[in-house]
Amino acid sequence: MRRTRNAKIVATLGPASASHDTIEALFNAGADVFRLNFSHGTHDDHQRRLEVIRSIEKSVGRPIGVLLDLQGPKLRIGTFAHGPIFLEKGAAFRLDLDAQTPGDATRVCLPHPEIFAALQIRTNLLLDDGRVQLRVERCGSDFAETTVIVGGPLSERKGVNVPDVVLPLSAMTQKDRRDLEFGLTLGIDWLALSFVQRAEDIREVRKIVGDRVGIVAKLEKPAAIGSLDAIVDEADAVMVARGDLGVEMPAEQVPAIQKRIVRACRKAGKPVIVATQMLESMVSAPVPTRAEASDVATAIYDGADAVMLSAESASGKYPVEAVRMMDLIISQTERDPYYREVIAASHAAPRATTSDAIGYAMRHVTGLLNAVATVAYTSSGYSALRMARERPGAPIVGMTPQSGTARRLALVWGVHPVVCKELVDALEVSELACDTVRDEGFGASGQTVVISAGMPFGTPGTTNLLRIAQIP
Repeated sequence: MRRTRNAKIVATLGPASASHDTIEALFNAGADVFRLNFSHGTHDDHQRRLEVIRSIEKSVGRPIGVLLDLQGPKLRIGTFAHGPIFLEKGAAFRLDLDAQTPGDATRVCLPHPEIFAALQIRTNLLLDDGRVQLRVERCGSDFAETTVIVGGPLSERKGVNVPDVVLPLSAMTQKDRRDLEFGLTLGIDWLALSFVQRAEDIREVRKIVGDRVGIVAKLEKPAAIGSLDAIVDEADAVMVARGDLGVEMPAEQVPAIQKRIVRACRKAGKPVIVATQMLESMVSAPVPTRAEASDVATAIYDGADAVMLSAESASGKYPVEAVRMMDLIISQTERDPYYREVIAASHAAPRATTSDAIGYAMRHVTGLLNAVATVAYTSSGYSALRMARERPGAPIVGMTPQSGTARRLALVWGVHPVVCKELVDALEVSELACDTVRDEGFGASGQTVVISAGMPFGTPGTTNLLRIAQIP
């Protein structure tokens, strides 16, 4: 089975998409990667879903990626003695570490000493996804006296955002560590790290996972944008998590930030996922709004590797229809002649390295010879990533002897992953590449294929070979 589009679809699984039939229908509708959201569900729930994915993968003969999304640190206020309160604009409100005394209209516990350690005068605090805004007037190691800037109702255990400062928090909680350990035993392909603030957060996780999974940095905090290039360089992929970004910074800034992140990832040749509320109305309606369709198309015009469905496929009424609609929007956008113009115009110059030179040459040779496909023979996925960075006009067939690499490539723009045998010389690569392109339905006898690989074979990061072949 092959897709006829370049951008990929990530579909989140949940109560609405837990059965074998529904997950299979999601794949058939266009899902390339399935997201297991560990903010919800039990380990048993996620294990059952992953087992279903692998059984579907075996039956269809196409690698399917699995993304484990860690919950990350969740900052929340404590409880109230008499139920929800209402904070009036201009009122004084105290936050402290007193967890024994329930809150009221004048104070509440904030059981996170690391927040107090980072606060300064005039720091803004956002409660309940920004519905309530506080400004710090006086603070210490265990308290903050604030003024209500934006008032409203507030109930217990609502989330807290601190957009103005870098919090001295690890991106991984103890729960995350347990979830990660469990996910590694299942054989996940990608790990999404929530609330990344700096490159050190990625390196902390890399010490645990090594090269067993690809790490996706979820950019949800303004602090991460200040360290964007360092984070992109350290991560294997990036997610534009627009939900929390939209809470922690003005909504009007999010579109420009999204474009900036996508450009940075395309320049570096790292996969980038655009996520959150893409087809939000399809949680309860069978069709999206025109604005949502335009939102998805904009991400595709920008050159994003993948777009993601969250509640739409996890808990909505129309999970399969949402994936099918996403597939239709992507396909229609990529058929627009203007799409290729935009992709070419936004292409970043290659670096002065052998691998980028091979990718650059491949793109031009593919266009000049009207090749039906490009083929990357790769053990680590590196050759396919360098090809995808160039956004060639022909499909990329990612041939690899590693099933884990093939599954990770399911996330990458334009790459059709295929698991093949281990190869030992360039002639063998050429022969198998031509056979694979023909067998997978990308080309026919006499048509041209452009092949890249790294020699010696099996050595990651050594893309140094470009070969032109004709399908026999």
